[in-house]
Amino acid sequence: MKLPVVHHPGYTIALPEAHPFPMAKFRVLREHLDTSPMHASAQWLRPEPVSLAAVRRVHTAEYLDALLDGSLDRAAQRRSGFKWSEDLVLRVRLETGGTLMTVEAALDAGLACNTAGGTHHAHAGAASGYCLINDIAVATAHARAEGWAQRVLVVDLDVHQGDGTAGLFDREPDVFTFSMHAASNFPAHKGRSDLDIALRKGVSDEEYLQALASTLPGLLQTFRPDLVIYDAGVDVHRHDRLGHLALTDEGISRRDRYVFGCCREAGIPVAAVIGGGYDRDLDALASRHARLHQAAVEYC
Repeated sequence: MKLPVVHHPGYTIALPEAHPFPMAKFRVLREHLDTSPMHASAQWLRPEPVSLAAVRRVHTAEYLDALLDGSLDRAAQRRSGFKWSEDLVLRVRLETGGTLMTVEAALDAGLACNTAGGTHHAHAGAASGYCLINDIAVATAHARAEGWAQRVLVVDLDVHQGDGTAGLFDREPDVFTFSMHAASNFPAHKGRSDLDIALRKGVSDEEYLQALASTLPGLLQTFRPDLVIYDAGVDVHRHDRLGHLALTDEGISRRDRYVFGCCREAGIPVAAVIGGGYDRDLDALASRHARLHQAAVEYC
């Protein structure tokens, strides 16, 4: 079986953003994947922009209307990290549509990856931290509404706590949010996931992987999800500009292989998104993100 990989060229749209480095990585990641050995093992899928009906399951009408028509005030735009534009709205709708397609492909094939996604700081009525639409939450709600899955486990291993996702599902017993993140990092005021593991600054490979191994198998066994959505942020890397942990390249690969291996052994479909990663060296950053897809090929 070829690994389903979701990508859309709209991710390369030039945006009037406050900080250039969060978005340029998508183009470079695709270039890395195109020239990597895993390319021949990939089935490339192209998503459409997410429907507004799907987004409305998660986000308030007031916020969504302001996002779509460009009436977000300056404070809201600063909180998002971006200056508003029509291209920006198109990009985030494509990204979210990509995560929905990744979930659908994972439920069909057992495993699928997005080349974007992981916008876990977006709340019901507000953008935050480079996240305007919470693609993980929208995909979770859509899968449940369509009857694709009833019980969903979100495994969020981005260096930042998935506060938006946690808040959106804090009263939903059939969605379990698990976040393992740096305690000292953004957001300053953490939300409350169903399970939070807050790591001390500077944690490296072995301690990190031990914490994961002591947690994930038990969650899969006790919660028994129909679907896992995995946020594989590489901002846990020791050279990341916005990360406080100290994983190596190999540590990230071991982490991704471990998550995929646990889910596949348990027979649980897993949909992976790339999450955060912030480095001015785009080649190094894209190489880190590409490790997710390279690891996934091993389990197809």
